[in-house]
Amino acid sequence: MFRLDSRVVVVIGAASGIGESVARAAAGQGASVVAMDLDVEGLARVVREIEEAGGTASYRRVDIRDGSDVRAALEEVEGLDGVVCTPSINVRKRILDYSDEELDRVIDVNLKGSFHVLQAAGRVMQTNGGGSIVVFSSIRSLTVEPGQSVYAATKAGIVQMARTLAAELGPFGVRVNAVAPGVVETPLTAPIKAQEDWYRAYADKSVLKRWARADEMAGPTLFLLSDAASYVTGTVLFVDGGWTAVDGRFSPPE
Repeated sequence: MFRLDSRVVVVIGAASGIGESVARAAAGQGASVVAMDLDVEGLARVVREIEEAGGTASYRRVDIRDGSDVRAALEEVEGLDGVVCTPSINVRKRILDYSDEELDRVIDVNLKGSFHVLQAAGRVMQTNGGGSIVVFSSIRSLTVEPGQSVYAATKAGIVQMARTLAAELGPFGVRVNAVAPGVVETPLTAPIKAQEDWYRAYADKSVLKRWARADEMAGPTLFLLSDAASYVTGTVLFVDGGWTAVDGRFSPPE
């Protein structure tokens, strides 16, 4: 049920981090992977290493901020079965300190970028008669901290867009879901990791007392792409080490 043999899966954000891990894992489960990103050198490296490991992969540059580019990229893929969209950015600032330029930048990548992918993938899969789309949200869709306003708003928005598209395309056999990671060691979170107190505080908030590795997001994503999730749509799969399950303020004495 969990294999992806004969499936064609596009992974956007595949040049690094979670996207790279998902692309590698999908190829390992038998999918023909089309890796997409802005970073062409990173894409070439990932595809080369997938092929060296016996997998099937190709790559194409895409900018998710450009709806026409996303549409053209996905329409070029023959037999599209699955699409995963991982890219996001963050500007950590208090609301009172945000500039319009920073607001636009985060919204353009996270919210509008995900919208472009959902729209383009949805159109192709509606015509094809089925498929699975997985977009990346975050624990910040539920819980926030100072400096996370716009990022959190976009991640909540991604959830609602995914749910809506799931409702709209369910009759066509298209499933749409979101993965919501906790803290994951990726290039995006490297500045936090570099600050020991901050890094430790995030690790301690998880009930597992550690950060996630990027490859730990691959299994949940592949589940949503696979037949094992054939009746799963319009949902959010939290992969957060228990972060959102507990408040973490105090452990009462036994």
